[in-house]
Amino acid sequence: MSDHQAFVGGPDRPASRGEPLFHAPWPAVVIAGVILLCYALQSQLITTDAQLQNLAFSSEALAVGQWSGLLTSLFLHGNWLHAGVNAGFALAFGAPMARLFGLDIKGAAGFFAFYLVCGVLANLGFAAWPHSAEEGLIGASGAVSGLAGGAARLIGSRFTGRLATLLDSTVVGMSAAWITSNLLIGVFGGAILSGGAPIAWQAHIAGYLAGLLLIGPVVAVFRLRIPL
Repeated sequence: MSDHQAFVGGPDRPASRGEPLFHAPWPAVVIAGVILLCYALQSQLITTDAQLQNLAFSSEALAVGQWSGLLTSLFLHGNWLHAGVNAGFALAFGAPMARLFGLDIKGAAGFFAFYLVCGVLANLGFAAWPHSAEEGLIGASGAVSGLAGGAARLIGSRFTGRLATLLDSTVVGMSAAWITSNLLIGVFGGAILSGGAPIAWQAHIAGYLAGLLLIGPVVAVFRLRIPL
């Protein structure tokens, strides 16, 4: 069973620019809380590998028309460390994204939808990359990576009121760090970082690219206002 272990080699500065936790936007707090709550329920209700595999995402299941794992896998984790790291990164990178969408119910719905779409695309990106088709995938890291990709464009746009381009120096720097670190995990393995579980670095990269590219059309179509 492979994990979407949360990326740990990215920029040291959180996307929320070091603000106190209690100032984090409530949709980002909800995402982090859902990750932790779902693992708490999982640890009590899912007691066998077979049960976990049925809810995980795998290319083999996708090939025979079982699509549910694209979503259900995003709410499962390998252990408390896995869930906790993903929750922390969701809070950090989700903060600027939540502000972008707005803190009312409509904005929160858009934020949650963006998160889930990035997670689904991350799983599909993993499926497109050569790997063992039977390998099951769990974890929110692909969706969290999408938040990081979107946040890179927002961090690059600070004080301008316009979304940063893909060639902005901050965007290029964050993207290079994210992709390079995950490629290194793919080459050398990341068992030390994940407690021995395989790391789905392909999903991290796919999710990040999804967020990086999707945020532009989303801002344009829904006329979202870039926070200053």
